[in-house]
Amino acid sequence: MANRVINFNAGPSALPLPVLERAREELLDYAGTGMSIMEHSHRGKAYEAVHDEAIALVREHLGFGDSHEVLLQHGGAHHAFATVPMNLLAADRSADYVVTGHWGERAFDEAKTVGRARAAGPDLEGRYTRIPSQGDHRFDADAAYVHLTSNNTIEGTQYDAWPDTGAVPLVADMSSDFLWRRFDVQRFGLVYACAQKNVGPSGLTVVLVRRDVLARCRTDIPKVFRYGVHAENRSLYNTPPTFAIYLARETLRWIKGLGGLDAIEARNRTKSSTLYGAIDAAGGFYRCPVEPAARSHMNVVFRLPDEALEGRFVSACEKAGMVGVKGHRSVGGIRVSIYNAVSPDDVSTLADFMREFARTHG
Repeated sequence: MANRVINFNAGPSALPLPVLERAREELLDYAGTGMSIMEHSHRGKAYEAVHDEAIALVREHLGFGDSHEVLLQHGGAHHAFATVPMNLLAADRSADYVVTGHWGERAFDEAKTVGRARAAGPDLEGRYTRIPSQGDHRFDADAAYVHLTSNNTIEGTQYDAWPDTGAVPLVADMSSDFLWRRFDVQRFGLVYACAQKNVGPSGLTVVLVRRDVLARCRTDIPKVFRYGVHAENRSLYNTPPTFAIYLARETLRWIKGLGGLDAIEARNRTKSSTLYGAIDAAGGFYRCPVEPAARSHMNVVFRLPDEALEGRFVSACEKAGMVGVKGHRSVGGIRVSIYNAVSPDDVSTLADFMREFARTHG
């Protein structure tokens, strides 16, 4: 479509065009049933086939079997910030939180409303420009779990390797980099990811929970918040976000059609290399505050010489048909989110624009 913009929004973010086109084609009549998938009962065969395929595709892409349950839940990361400690943090235990950015702060604060939680990483004093090394952590061997944020959308940092937590279950908020590449699911007791970055639209959260962790989840909380109840009912305990799951199923199919996660990772690394290359080659006109080893492949942040020039950059991008590059209000600057659905050509277009902007404004 000639009038579609290049979407660099941090979330909700770009969806693959073929997915949107498929949804448009099936909006009024899904698979010849005479009604939209949004109108189908979540107990009916037509919807349940979509639901089950979405779960199967998550397993297929990440290559794990029955070790973990796959839950499709309402809400987003904020919901999980609360339900993780509600399920995993017993009254006589404490949880470790490695805080590397704004959303880690939010998760940590929520855990402290449920029970005891402690900071297990270095005090970065709000200067979230790096990811801690293994030696920076101070894990409690008796902790109920260790929580981290795998990718920081606001600060533009990302884990490359996972910390060793020993026998303590590792829990990760992967909301902004889930399915950008393969990862060893067995390393994690629990993973959660809101869908509106790489998997689908807002309103859906994918949760992977290892069976031994599931077995010791608390049962003294309301049923609707219990991971065990949702696992027993195949995420159909209550009415799920059916249209969001349908779009997630189509997105997972799209990933498979591109060649799976190996192809997606190569595509994503090409995009981030193109964008960081444009930043680093600009002679200081663009400045990325993140330590090179911690640079995110999903959210690229940088600054220009002054805020006025940053405003002009954002406006010029919009005039050129590129939206969503303004940095988060808490930190300012520029943020370009290059999730799975953003194409390498889209990123090359921006990189060319950046080179010309630097030439004319430097």
